Amino acid sequence: MATKASTTAPEEPALGIPYNPTEVQGRYYYAPDPYAAGMPPSNAIYAGVPKGVPLQQTMFRDTPAPFHCQSCGEAAVSSVRSKLSLASVVACMMPFMMGVCFLCPSMDCLWHKYHYCPSCGEKAAEFKKDDPCLVVDPTRWTEPSFAVPA
Repeated sequence: MATKASTTAPEEPALGIPYNPTEVQGRYYYAPDPYAAGMPPSNAIYAGVPKGVPLQQTMFRDTPAPFHCQSCGEAAVSSVRSKLSLASVVACMMPFMMGVCFLCPSMDCLWHKYHYCPSCGEKAAEFKKDDPCLVVDPTRWTEPSFAVPA
């Protein structure tokens, strides 16, 4: 029986990500971005007039939000008005919610929200709730508005 001659040729390094994950722990792992998942930043402003603080972005949702009005230039907290949405109509038609009607003004958690400037009355933003699947996700019925300082 013939045997192979053992030659000790120098091994070439393999290219790519190493297979053993314990050996490279920390070099290729990137933590998920919590802000991309919808978590507000730690320096967010939730209420109050932003006195002397330039705002980078305002997220208008269900609650009044601090903002700088484009029409009158005032820094203020928006006033919120609600209007019926598709999600509130679907919630009233669902058989397990027969006792609770989301078309009543007191149950406006599934309604569209329109933000207005309290100084000049111009519409600043709108937060529409068009997704009828929102009915089965009570954690998203009310979402707080916030602003991120620049």
